[in-house]
Amino acid sequence: MTVSAAPTVRELHVRPVAVPLDPPHRTASGVIQESPLVLLDVVTDDGSVGHAMVFTYTRPALLPTAELLRNLAPLLADEPLAPVELAQKLARRFRLLGTQGLVGMALAGIDMALWDALARCHGVSLARLLGGVEKRVPAYGAVGYDGERESARVAESWAKRGFRGVKAKVGYPSVAEDLAVVRAMRSAVGDDVALMVDFNQSLDPVNAETRLRALDDAGLGWFEEPVLAHDHAGHARVAAAVKTPVQAGENWWGPLDFRHALEARAVDRLMPDVMKVGGVTGWQAVAALAATHGLPLTSHLWPELSTQLLCVSPTGDWLEYCDWWNPVLAEPLAVKDGLADPAGVIGSGVAWNEAAVARFLV
Repeated sequence: MTVSAAPTVRELHVRPVAVPLDPPHRTASGVIQESPLVLLDVVTDDGSVGHAMVFTYTRPALLPTAELLRNLAPLLADEPLAPVELAQKLARRFRLLGTQGLVGMALAGIDMALWDALARCHGVSLARLLGGVEKRVPAYGAVGYDGERESARVAESWAKRGFRGVKAKVGYPSVAEDLAVVRAMRSAVGDDVALMVDFNQSLDPVNAETRLRALDDAGLGWFEEPVLAHDHAGHARVAAAVKTPVQAGENWWGPLDFRHALEARAVDRLMPDVMKVGGVTGWQAVAALAATHGLPLTSHLWPELSTQLLCVSPTGDWLEYCDWWNPVLAEPLAVKDGLADPAGVIGSGVAWNEAAVARFLV
């Protein structure tokens, strides 16, 4: 494709959909039964179209987020296709309100779509646009808050598909139940598969310290979010008490939250969510922080986009794989032998299965 000297944004299309999860995904904090998504399409004056989505977690937030994005569309019209410049401009517009919550999600969705449009405009993958190359990235599969027997069954199914890591939701009423789940999964997958656990913020710092010490010799790759996400002091207390790495970041909003966590010595690993961290632009800032602190960087959700971002992150580590929105994707991320492979992808890899989108429109 011939690239114009300075493509500009023409319009933003917004469509809300709700994709059922089969089976539902259970956590210690609740059950996720569907993926409420706002699909975004940024159209430029040279005909390039960039795609992205926003995941609102809960249906009541879906239509308000879609309406917010429609209200933001005029701020993009006739602007240059320059994601970093636009991210800074939009952040200034919302400085008094703040760029967290629904506003942060909306701005990140726009950022992701702009980067996808720019990569497609140049006919390259996002990884290439950012100065890297496509690489195969190790992925782990997710196990819900499903009890001892079902957790072992699902973990074994991931291992049989070639996945080299499995992460389970824990935080059961007793540490004995947590241990039973971990031991059942280990028995099911063997010693060559990495096991991690996610508490989904279900413990207070005192109980977390006691419980994690009891789990410290279970051979786990990390303890994820044992306490409230923004309780940096609580995380720091737990991290200092155990030898297993403490992981967090999926619920931190933007690079500043990560800086505050690092200053508090809250964690041993970082897990940005590309939507909550501020899109591709925000991810790059956090990847730089992770590199300067020598901390491994693991993704949260968004496997298509996150695979390519991990390719260009100096301390990029595991990809969290999920298929929650595969039904509305034209070509879901390719995973073989537990490795996500972005080879041959143009842009971020996100594009729509329009027949499915029409079926799930809200």
